[in-house]
Amino acid sequence: MDTQRHAGMTVVVTGAGNGIGRATVLRMAAEGATVIGCDNNADALSQTHTLLNDSGLSAVLVSADVTHPADIERIVALAGPRIDILANVAGIMDHFVPLGDLDDATWFHVLDVNLTGVMRLSRAVLPLMQSHGGGSIVTVASVASVHAGCAGVSYVTSKHAVIGLVRHIAYFYGPENIRSNAVLPGAVNTAIGTTSTPRVAWAMERAAANLGAIPAAAEPDEIATLISWLGSSEASNINGAVVSADGGWDAA
Repeated sequence: MDTQRHAGMTVVVTGAGNGIGRATVLRMAAEGATVIGCDNNADALSQTHTLLNDSGLSAVLVSADVTHPADIERIVALAGPRIDILANVAGIMDHFVPLGDLDDATWFHVLDVNLTGVMRLSRAVLPLMQSHGGGSIVTVASVASVHAGCAGVSYVTSKHAVIGLVRHIAYFYGPENIRSNAVLPGAVNTAIGTTSTPRVAWAMERAAANLGAIPAAAEPDEIATLISWLGSSEASNINGAVVSADGGWDAA
């Protein structure tokens, strides 16, 4: 850990109440950043606040939902006139629901969180990054961004699509010194499991053929470490990258 890696930087982290988002808040704060963390779970944010205090660290934590445009505006306003790094971490699973059993509500909710929320917040920070000569956006995608058998249709579609968004930003805004990269975790010990309880037995049985190859689950800080590095100037030549962090799952 480099306590000066993000000194003087302002960082926004979504999904700050649990798992990778919480670990990213803690790591970015420990590495010198001014951190604004958001989550729609106020109780979970309170736990993050306690962990920050116990570590002698601080961050601005705000209860906000990335699916609400007004909350996006509020997050950006709280960050102030400058945002150097955006970590898009918030995400949900889809209970392994396959297309034939899919209801519209599940489809739209998963895409709203995993894709549209990322789009809206990334769009909102771009003008601030442009006005200050650059910035870095790191988006947590998934091994499901490159495989179909890891989840249901809504999650897999959202994570495939977010790679297109990440690369679009990298290509069109790279000349303005704005970098955009994706991290593809495999299994991680996070609270996303609350939205992964299977609803369709046969689909879960089908997915199990792929899920059986999962290496041991990572700890959230193992992913936060990569997010921190990709956001930093040390990764200045990394743009449009899709970086696997799945313990070798994709290599099987």
